[in-house]
Amino acid sequence: MTVRAILDTKGHDVESVEPGATLATAVKRLAERKIGAVLVMTGTRMEGILSERDIVRVLAEQGASALDQPISSVMTRRVVSCRPTDTVAAIMEMMTLGKFRHLPVIEGGVVVGLISIGDIVKWRVHEYESEQEALTQYIKTA
Repeated sequence: MTVRAILDTKGHDVESVEPGATLATAVKRLAERKIGAVLVMTGTRMEGILSERDIVRVLAEQGASALDQPISSVMTRRVVSCRPTDTVAAIMEMMTLGKFRHLPVIEGGVVVGLISIGDIVKWRVHEYESEQEALTQYIKTA
């Protein structure tokens, strides 16, 4: 199974913020959308990613005053990404080894989606349920 299959099911929408926006703006967006990360983008160019972990880290270090800082000072700049043709197994390994939960999907130098560990779990559960149903039907007809 590939990343493309997950994106085709969940959609290709990506939440993003500009690097100059305040951290408070990003926190509000994460809360409103009930998501754990946003891409930091200038136009179509990805500058970084801002996750809940980035926010918790800076709040622990600097306190509430960090909410007035620009996202660019808090975000993760070295973003690991994947391609639509990558397998689910490969990205699961990437996420596990890298200890991150969100992975931008890049095709032809353009962001085409964002995959979370939750998306992968949901996909795998659906896959297992489908296999179980197929086996049950096979046993009933045998």
